[in-house]
Amino acid sequence: MSDLPDLLADLREHARYYATLSDLGLPPRAAAAAPAEPVEAPAAGADAGAELKAVREWVGDCQRCKLAGGRRNIVFGQGNPNARLMFVGEAPGSEEDVQGLAFVGRAGQLLTDIIEKGLKIPRKDVFIVNVLKCRPPENRNPEPDEIMACQPFLEKQIEVIRPTVIVGLGKFAGQWLLKTAEPISRIRGRVGDYKGIKVVPTYHPAFLLRNPSAKKEVWEDMKVVLSLLAE
Repeated sequence: MSDLPDLLADLREHARYYATLSDLGLPPRAAAAAPAEPVEAPAAGADAGAELKAVREWVGDCQRCKLAGGRRNIVFGQGNPNARLMFVGEAPGSEEDVQGLAFVGRAGQLLTDIIEKGLKIPRKDVFIVNVLKCRPPENRNPEPDEIMACQPFLEKQIEVIRPTVIVGLGKFAGQWLLKTAEPISRIRGRVGDYKGIKVVPTYHPAFLLRNPSAKKEVWEDMKVVLSLLAE
């Protein structure tokens, strides 16, 4: 029962966010924060790199939420447009905000080690992105309206790349992908599904920097990732 207060807090925090989601995780038209004319879905055989470029142009100099006033750079994400493995984090940090790249600080170096030393995959061969494209002040948690504003872009990135496996890094990524309010401690260790794509939620690298003992659990999750990629 000790987890009940945390779960209730999560439910309260995200109640408005999840109330706006349809069964597919798509906001109703009236509530959408994105432009009225979305980027068209990529045609069969279309070049994924070109499609991602079109999505970046759609994002533009985004002013769709309050984070726009405090950011230095939009962090769109980077990697292989045809990646079989995709990592979704929570939000850019200070180094990411400066460089405009996802996961380039201390947590990013640890993620690189997980990918290259653990999974034996070159980092350039995966795609890395965040739920939010802009840094929240003082690295605070993403807020529901910010998640909603960025949601159409992340959905389109996943649709274009169409990876075999998505790893959700941390609470907000895992919850967004699985459309749940359960804490990361409960959803990690499970294999979920996002529109037919396997989802493996795990702890965020920043959490591992503070709690090195959790690396063992993350390695167990990465073994699941390897098995899914091998299928």
